[in-house]
Amino acid sequence: MLGIIYLILCMLTGMEMAGCLFPRQTTERGNRIWVVLPAAFGMGILMLTWAVYILSWMFSICAGAEHPLFYGNLIVFLVDILLLSGIFRWKKKKQQKMFVISERMISRKWILKKELLLFGILTVFVIWMMFYVFHMKDGILYSGFSVYGDYAPHTAMMRSFSRGNNFPTQYPHYGGQDVKYHFMFQFLVGNLEYLGLRLDLGYNLVSILSLAGFLMVLYGISYRMFKSFWAGAAAIVFFFFRSGTAFWRYLWEHLQAGDLVRTLEENTAFIGYTTNENWGLWNFNVYLNQRHLAFGLLMAAVAVWTFMDWVEAGCSHKEQGFLWVRNRFFTKKAWICRNVDTAILLGLFLGLTAFWNGAALIGGLLILAGLAVFSDGKLDYVICAGLAVLFSELQSKIFVSGSVMSPSFYWGFLADNKSISGVLWYLVEISGFFFVGMIVAAVFLKRGQRAVLMGCLLPMAFAFLVSLTPDINVNHKYVMISYAFVTVFWGWIVRCVFLAGKNSWKKWAGRAAAAVLCICLSATGIYDYVIILRDNDSAHRMTVNMESSLTDWLSANLKKNDLLLTPEYTMNEVTMSGAMLYCGWPYYAWSAGYDTGYRAGQAVLIYTTDDPELLKATVKQEKITYILFEEDMEFEQQECREDIIRETYPLVYTSEDGRIRIYET
Repeated sequence: MLGIIYLILCMLTGMEMAGCLFPRQTTERGNRIWVVLPAAFGMGILMLTWAVYILSWMFSICAGAEHPLFYGNLIVFLVDILLLSGIFRWKKKKQQKMFVISERMISRKWILKKELLLFGILTVFVIWMMFYVFHMKDGILYSGFSVYGDYAPHTAMMRSFSRGNNFPTQYPHYGGQDVKYHFMFQFLVGNLEYLGLRLDLGYNLVSILSLAGFLMVLYGISYRMFKSFWAGAAAIVFFFFRSGTAFWRYLWEHLQAGDLVRTLEENTAFIGYTTNENWGLWNFNVYLNQRHLAFGLLMAAVAVWTFMDWVEAGCSHKEQGFLWVRNRFFTKKAWICRNVDTAILLGLFLGLTAFWNGAALIGGLLILAGLAVFSDGKLDYVICAGLAVLFSELQSKIFVSGSVMSPSFYWGFLADNKSISGVLWYLVEISGFFFVGMIVAAVFLKRGQRAVLMGCLLPMAFAFLVSLTPDINVNHKYVMISYAFVTVFWGWIVRCVFLAGKNSWKKWAGRAAAAVLCICLSATGIYDYVIILRDNDSAHRMTVNMESSLTDWLSANLKKNDLLLTPEYTMNEVTMSGAMLYCGWPYYAWSAGYDTGYRAGQAVLIYTTDDPELLKATVKQEKITYILFEEDMEFEQQECREDIIRETYPLVYTSEDGRIRIYET
């Protein structure tokens, strides 16, 4: 119950902030409610969750509180309720409405019913998918095969807050050090569980609101540019079902082999012919397993929608050619601030998303950089970006020892052939004509629309030029960010093709062409979606007993500075305790920038040595306080021995089935 109240307070607080960001209504922008409501949710969540985290951190570090979330939530609840009450009384005295929801936000009532139907269907679909891949029943957590790998570090982080005292924050799969991975979305869900909301309900509810909210703002961007409900609706469809060549190649190969029908019916793996495409790098599965990406994109989309004011101002001038370009850079109007208050507010909120999803922040700033080229008031962009980077750096200095990123030039992303033609062909392989077709489509766009398109393509260009982490695969998020925003333009193109004909014959030809275009743009994504359903059905789920006595024992007995040596676990009863693992599944920590090779070597030594003194010296050096031994276990393909550990340290826990034993060092 308290978890729901927390979310309601976030929304109410965000509505008051949204009144500052969206003070006016312009009818040409469509029904602004679909931007304001998601923005209010995002801003409220950011402010209150950061407040709870900071206060809890202070109570844990400065006051030594054993349950710091209690005090953090108590203060935030009380202060926020008092503030909202004060604002309500003040506005009542001034005869003003409490929140920004009003008729001013619904300027085009003739499409409101269609929009309500669209977003109703969208929300039901998102709800179903989120719970389909992750839910609890009768004390058992079910997580689908295509997503549980990503959920492993996320759920461990959530439980480190709801069941532990993870202040200062550590990475549960590489405990004892700083946290290099953005974790605030996980903190939010952990706090909701602490407040009484079941883990799957909290995780899914925030994920649903984030993804549905982002798509509402995306629709708002589409309507603002093209004034078409159907263009926005088509963009949402293309968001879920990607373009690509994989399905057509797969179809051709199995047609030749004569086993097409059987293969299509039995296959449960993502198809793809480029590096790691079979991981599901390019399809909707990304938003199912990287739930925090949608929240970051929501805040980035709100900033893009708002800064379109600046783009429209810059592109409204009648000059042509070189004169227009010169006036966008070498005049006072091109640089002087247009609305510095809004720029500061957006910079604050974008900066606060850095440890919710860093890729979304970078992608959002890249899009804004593209918009700035065509805009007046460029100093507002500078202020916004400067504040976002400043707040991001401050968070990095607090949470991370050293640099959170290691930028380097890396040409070609995952393309096997690094030549220009090879990279372009790779882009065609993973997206069909989705991106390259925009080169032709840009000719038919207006100046302001081309400006937005240029900005939307910059994250994709970034993915092919720069590496920020040891794992170049993570750059796929920047391509996905560009893809999400560019769907807006393909929605408009399909709508134009559909309405192209004037007489009866041409009208039907246009509709047929639009249908073919839709199939080409979505067939690969539709088959990917079929695989998502198959690979997460009742026969393709991993389970965790959420009422495990092992989980409860670890939660009750391990303190925040304890370090537990275990096999290289992903997600199980141990990780659900919120304990800090010395060396969990190495990919998670390695891709975040940790030296997993060193710890893996030390773990092998501890589990395999026959020298008690070497065992004690290594355990003491690595500050390991508990060692977990699992029957017949191996570590890094090496057989482990328990006898030396048993002789050296006392046994403090044995599982009910005797399979797991824990020794205290």
